[in-house]
Amino acid sequence: MTNKLIGQNYVTPDLVAKVTGKAKYAEDFRVDGMLFCKLLLSPVPHGRVVRIDTSRALATPGVKGILTADELPAPADVVTDLGQRIPANTKGERALTNEPLYQGEPILAIAAVDELTATEAIEKIEITWEHLPFVVDPLVTLRPDGPNPRLEGNIWGRPKPPAQGQPPSPPAIETLKWTAADFADYDQGKLPMGKTPDEWSYGDVDAGFKNAALVLDETFVTPNTSHQTLEPRTAMAYWQNGKLYIHCSTQSVVQTVGSVSRWMHLDPKDVVLISEYTGGGFGSKATGTITSMIPAMLSKKLNAPVMMRIDRETEHYIGGARPGMHGRLKVGFAKDGRITALDMFVINENGPYEAQGDTGQTGTQVSLLFQPQAMRWRGVSVLTNTPPRRAQSQPGGMQGIVLMEPILAKAARKLNVDQVAIHRVNAPEGKAVFGRPNPRGERPHVTSAFVKEALDRGAEQFKWAERKVRGGKRQGSKVRGYGVATSSFVAGSTGYDGLFVIKPDGRLYIQSGIGNLGTESMSDCHRVSAEMVGMPWEKVELAWGNTARNLPWSCVSGGSQTTHAHTRAAHAAGADAVRKLQEIAAKVHGGNPDSYKVANERVSGPGGSMTLAQAAQKAIDLGGKYDGHELPENINAVTKASATALAGQGLMGVARDAYPRDGQTHSFVAAFAEVEVDLETGKYHIVDYLAVADVGTIIHPKALGGQVLGRSILGIGHAIGQHWVYDQHYGVSLARRFHHNKPPTILDVPQRMAWSALDIPDPETPVGARGIGEPPVAAGCCAVLNALSDAVGDDAFRRAPVMVGTLLAALDAGKPVQEPLTAHI
Repeated sequence: MTNKLIGQNYVTPDLVAKVTGKAKYAEDFRVDGMLFCKLLLSPVPHGRVVRIDTSRALATPGVKGILTADELPAPADVVTDLGQRIPANTKGERALTNEPLYQGEPILAIAAVDELTATEAIEKIEITWEHLPFVVDPLVTLRPDGPNPRLEGNIWGRPKPPAQGQPPSPPAIETLKWTAADFADYDQGKLPMGKTPDEWSYGDVDAGFKNAALVLDETFVTPNTSHQTLEPRTAMAYWQNGKLYIHCSTQSVVQTVGSVSRWMHLDPKDVVLISEYTGGGFGSKATGTITSMIPAMLSKKLNAPVMMRIDRETEHYIGGARPGMHGRLKVGFAKDGRITALDMFVINENGPYEAQGDTGQTGTQVSLLFQPQAMRWRGVSVLTNTPPRRAQSQPGGMQGIVLMEPILAKAARKLNVDQVAIHRVNAPEGKAVFGRPNPRGERPHVTSAFVKEALDRGAEQFKWAERKVRGGKRQGSKVRGYGVATSSFVAGSTGYDGLFVIKPDGRLYIQSGIGNLGTESMSDCHRVSAEMVGMPWEKVELAWGNTARNLPWSCVSGGSQTTHAHTRAAHAAGADAVRKLQEIAAKVHGGNPDSYKVANERVSGPGGSMTLAQAAQKAIDLGGKYDGHELPENINAVTKASATALAGQGLMGVARDAYPRDGQTHSFVAAFAEVEVDLETGKYHIVDYLAVADVGTIIHPKALGGQVLGRSILGIGHAIGQHWVYDQHYGVSLARRFHHNKPPTILDVPQRMAWSALDIPDPETPVGARGIGEPPVAAGCCAVLNALSDAVGDDAFRRAPVMVGTLLAALDAGKPVQEPLTAHI
């Protein structure tokens, strides 16, 4: 396929609306008679509502009603596409609660004619509380006499195996306590390593340590960080003719319908979801947020549209966060830096609700990225009375890599091995294996990996060989350091649908169920279909962001899967259309369909040619599969309903991605950073940064560059300042605003930033493209951390972020001075 669209920059269909202010986000919508609701948040980290007196609030002029937890429907079971019923988790997060498990959890909602009236009414509500035990530090609850964050315990247990013919049971909360002996090394800053509910291993770990030239045993702590999306999780809802219309901030349009219908106990056909523009998600809005049901419930109760706008402090509480990770890693190295053995132990701070997958991903991604010859992994996810954790870009993988990278940089210096070389000798290549072995001892493998090529390109472009010799050499009060890091994460899924119609007006009408959260995937992926049928992009109309517009079954816009999943789906739909165009041309002009070519808005062959517009009209005349009246059996029911509604309008391209794939799709980034530290003040800044991406075929260069550098900045924030702070005694947050929890600003961005991509196609997908959203995060964080240690030494910090005050104190003391293990400091 000669690419006129793939790999080229273009004006995206949402760009003009965004830059002119015409793009409408959830809180921009207005409906006649609309009410506004505000939330009453829990002031306590754990408690039970004994009594609520709302009489004064309800008597306030302009107040229309109140919604409490008692009015919410019970959690609903999930039914998969295959008909399997998964029982509801009755201990999971709810939109409102009478037993808050963290300060800031919503207790009730009040609707009024305006937000000021609703806010004033909330102040008049009186609640009597029963205070319950709480804990904000995962290590505190693991102690023998430590309090539990929930009445039932402090960890999620494994679900019990289902009985024959019965659905699996939901996980139960259990109690895990370690012994005093397990905490013997705590005061020395070494992470305790007690019993864990999960572990795996491969290879001979003991032999690997025995044969190592260097063994390091290090403890490191990563921060809890809010997602800090530009748009809070605002929602507006109303009802018409028994259908719920909901405007919300979500990463995934089609996939969020299932969440809303489940929360509201509705048939998915009775939910119309509108989310044309979303101001970021980073994983926290993957399929919407459960609090969006609050305006929907109030609207039904009060028979009026209801808007729930979320302020920044409320967003801090309900928006979720990346879980912090305590890690202790024992790593053996050969003389050339090759990892001979790795013993990895992690404690994940889960928050109070659903178990997060970060814990397991630490070991999975570290095993892939650094390819240890033998490895043992142990982990536990511990509940605390802090806001819910949600997937945040590169969930678990980021934390695991941050635990590992400082050890790799330290080993490089101790072994006198170049940082690039030690990464290169441990880098995955080809169909590299990784992760937990199955019962037969087999381990999964990736579709492809070109990390060594990324390191080589980065070293050349960054001029690594010239710069590295200046690392750690003081000039006046300043010293510079240079760091290298690599990163990986999952980057693609399969099995989704593509859908479009070529109409007799000669234009291509593409349906996109992908969420528009700022990555441009909702349009980028579909350029594959236009490329295949030879349609100029100026003649493409894209429908997205509103499920009433007949959208196809699409993947969750998260986990860096969209580019891979939907270039495949778009390719499948394009191939379907090309075949139909060939067949129509053969019917009209005679000959073998295979002899006809589709290009430049025409179908041409030995018997003659016809325009796509003419072929579209002929498809309507022929009917059946050509115009969508007959549909493939294997497409999703959502796509079938949408295609049925579009049938008869032209030539339909519709298909499910059924292409084979050998391996699991991952993407990779190699990053290089230069920092300058003032040894007299502890102040440091990032002078230069480069990221090189191994993400397969480049689809849209500007969007790719924005993702590589934007997500690198997200990671850099974890290195230089972003974190939570909690009062350990009262269990309340001390960092609820931007100026407290310090996400990176324009003043923190490196003075110079650059990106590059290998543009080597992945062999296991027809377009060759993989996702990119996640891998830059750990790369950005760790390149900066490794540059800092290169400048000031390996013993200046043992946790991230590295704050100016603690760095200066460590430089003065000649050792780390920050509490090594206490959470949220």
